[in-house]
Amino acid sequence: MRLRALALTLVTLSALAAAPRAKPRVKVNTTLGSFTLELEPEAAPKTVANFLGYVKAGQYQGTTFHRVIAKFMIQGGGMTASGMEKPTRPPVENEAKVAFEHGLKNVRGTVAMARTGAPHSATAQFFVNVVDNGFLDYPGQDGYGYCVFGTVVDGMDTVDKIRAVPTGRGDKPVTDVVITGAAVEGRKAAVKKR
Repeated sequence: MRLRALALTLVTLSALAAAPRAKPRVKVNTTLGSFTLELEPEAAPKTVANFLGYVKAGQYQGTTFHRVIAKFMIQGGGMTASGMEKPTRPPVENEAKVAFEHGLKNVRGTVAMARTGAPHSATAQFFVNVVDNGFLDYPGQDGYGYCVFGTVVDGMDTVDKIRAVPTGRGDKPVTDVVITGAAVEGRKAAVKKR
């Protein structure tokens, strides 16, 4: 009887260990609707941890999609409606090579980290590819590329609404598209103490 129970326990533990872990999902709410991202922690662990850290800290609430290019991407997560950049933590290492080796590419509907010309400069800003942008994949034009860390799994219609907004100087929407909140699905939104 003991051996049978032990065998059953081992089979159960083995099945649990072999079961794929659920990938984290983040719902992003905007003034034009919401979309949900499924993240890829195995392909881009530091990038996903960085993004989730900002989500859990409430960083994205009140930021805008400040750069919208209809035949390229929508970029947000760092600027307020008044044009001020929100403070961030130190940059995260560019994991574009590892993500690319895991099959993640800058295709329509994927989310990647925005950065400056410096390869390891990504902080809070991200972009959603609205068309296939293979030239951003590792190695890219600078030997590094842009790290894809997730995919829009629901609400691509909202992304398309954002990409269609009229823009002005610097590809900034004429009417602000504000992120009203972002939360990890399955978790209650954090309430800030005053």
